[in-house]
Amino acid sequence: MAIQRLPYYLKKTLVLGGDVHKTKSILRAHELHTVCESARCPNISECFSMKRATFLIMGPSCTRQCRFCSVDKGIPAVPDSNEPHMVADAVKELGIKHVVITSVTRDDLADGGADHFLSVARAVKQYNPGVTLELLTPDFKGDTNAILRLLKADFDIFNHNVETVPYLYKKVRPQADYSRSIHVLKFVKQHKNISIKSGFMVGLGETIDQVKDVLTDLKDTGCDIVTIGQYLMPTLKNMPVHAYVEEDAYKEYERFGHEIGIRHVYAGPFVRSSYHAQEVMDGLAAGKLL
Repeated sequence: MAIQRLPYYLKKTLVLGGDVHKTKSILRAHELHTVCESARCPNISECFSMKRATFLIMGPSCTRQCRFCSVDKGIPAVPDSNEPHMVADAVKELGIKHVVITSVTRDDLADGGADHFLSVARAVKQYNPGVTLELLTPDFKGDTNAILRLLKADFDIFNHNVETVPYLYKKVRPQADYSRSIHVLKFVKQHKNISIKSGFMVGLGETIDQVKDVLTDLKDTGCDIVTIGQYLMPTLKNMPVHAYVEEDAYKEYERFGHEIGIRHVYAGPFVRSSYHAQEVMDGLAAGKLL
């Protein structure tokens, strides 16, 4: 499929200024990675200008080969035991009020990195009293023992993305499994009194009915928050965009999600799993629909 020209409404203005550079300098000083940079997020300058970032722990290299993602693939290093303290220090220095922590998928580790997630979460909460915390995790191969270990942490939102409709899994993320991701979300909801969040992309070749089926599946897991955004090809090595989704479709997905009982549905071209995560958290706390 030929690469499509980006429509005018998907051209985002870069935000430049001192705070963008300040955020980058703090991250580099603490030797930290962010999914904002590794995944080439279109919102990066906007978020960095507000001193916000989504921390990418356990190194920059992922053990899976998802075709939509620009995060480095390869053999990861052993997780850095100093990373929990580095993340906690960076949170304090940046003044982040709602912290989002994610990771590469570490299929090479026996617990998928759950224990390291736990260490980072504990350090952030210990050194930053009063912050809210969101963990955006991989599927841990569906290992419920690893997930139970993670659930010992004190955090506010558990986030795990289904990424796309089940029909496209073999094409988009061949080492993942849709049913496994649904099971992870449902398992967490059953074992911890916590808000559950998930997200996926559109524009990969899915149908409207398939999107609505995913929303229904997420509702059945007990999911409280769903994010839906346009897939944008991060590099020429990634799979091409199948279609650019119009604004009316996002409104329909939001309407349908609310109609079936999902508390918060946040859909739009530039919506990403952790985009405006603090506002989503604030809306959740206030009981406001998004």
